[in-house]
Amino acid sequence: MKNIITFAVCMAFFHGNLFSQTKILFDASKAETASNADWVIDANTHNLGFNNGPAVVGQGDESNAQQIPLPAQSGITGATAETFWQGALSYWGIDCVKNGYEVETLPYNGLITFGNGGNAQDLGNYKVFIVCEPNIIFTSAEKTAILNFVQNGGGLFMISDHDVSDRNNDGDDSPHIWNDLMNSNSIQVHPFGMSFDYLDFSQTSTNIPSLPNDSLLHGPMGNVTEVQWSSGTSLSLNPSQNPAVTGVIYKNGSAFGNSNVMCAHARFGLGKVAALGDSSPCDDGTGDNNDQLYNGYTQDANGNHRKLLMNTTIWLASQNQSTGIADESNASIDFALFPNPAHHDLHASYSLPENSSVGIKVFDITGKELKLISYVNHLPGEFTETITTDDFPAGIYYCTFSTNLYSKTVLVAIIK
Repeated sequence: MKNIITFAVCMAFFHGNLFSQTKILFDASKAETASNADWVIDANTHNLGFNNGPAVVGQGDESNAQQIPLPAQSGITGATAETFWQGALSYWGIDCVKNGYEVETLPYNGLITFGNGGNAQDLGNYKVFIVCEPNIIFTSAEKTAILNFVQNGGGLFMISDHDVSDRNNDGDDSPHIWNDLMNSNSIQVHPFGMSFDYLDFSQTSTNIPSLPNDSLLHGPMGNVTEVQWSSGTSLSLNPSQNPAVTGVIYKNGSAFGNSNVMCAHARFGLGKVAALGDSSPCDDGTGDNNDQLYNGYTQDANGNHRKLLMNTTIWLASQNQSTGIADESNASIDFALFPNPAHHDLHASYSLPENSSVGIKVFDITGKELKLISYVNHLPGEFTETITTDDFPAGIYYCTFSTNLYSKTVLVAIIK
């Protein structure tokens, strides 16, 4: 059979670490636990002070996140509760692990670099960098690193809060910090075609455009139908700066244009970026006992926040995740499998520039076809297919993706 890959070759690929887990880095280096916030997946110590790091007596008991969450994420199963870790983003972090990703935290004294082999937590070691409401401005070197990370295929999730939300009282708050990153850097001014507004509003919105192929709204975690902002802000878009920028959720009563956007995404270079105007949807209601935390992750907006945040995470992680044998006869088509290794569901994402036939096949190492998804005349756009692997034994498989003018074979590991 054409394109059959032998067991020996598969195992050589496997032992070559092609199937090392996709890593997601949550930032805690920008005072994300200052004052009444706890935007970390886990913290094993707590410091007196309204900022991470050195103690400031009398200012509260703030979480100090460590690099590797404890207990070890290898112990997480489908039944693991979010209380397995201590942090207001623990539910999100555990959901990432359940979807096959490995998660870490950049601690308060961690370095934001890209291409620095001496930094074990260099952004080049991760696929997604999640920064939930930074409260310390990025240095020039950090801004260069972040933009280079995205340009070279990384996924950046920018989460802001409302205007005048300076939790550590240093003169900078998250919408201004994000805008400074985009407006003043050494790589490209206005790289993402978006900026955060300086507003403070609360509302539940169901004002979502019809974008049936959008991976944030209609991803593997389900369809997003509403959001709830609790003192958040909005975004303004400028497609002339980045034609790929797209608004996916809008304030109630607003037109689907370039203003009053609550959530947006764009591509920049080889990478992707997503932006959210409120940190409340990320909050799972647990963490530092001295903070007033609320469960916006699963309870607000009828559970839609969990779908939105995980769909976005999966989308950010999906680009350039495939490894294998490809015929790049049509480089405008992007095909990726994630997570890889897969524990349960395997997601196949792809983009089509024009109408085409599409075939997705999964084979075992003997060449036996196990799954088939096919379309005769597929519309253009971005899509994600879910392939259930519950009936697959642990082992090495390969998946072929083909269109009228393009084919690609990707190795995948199934682990139980």
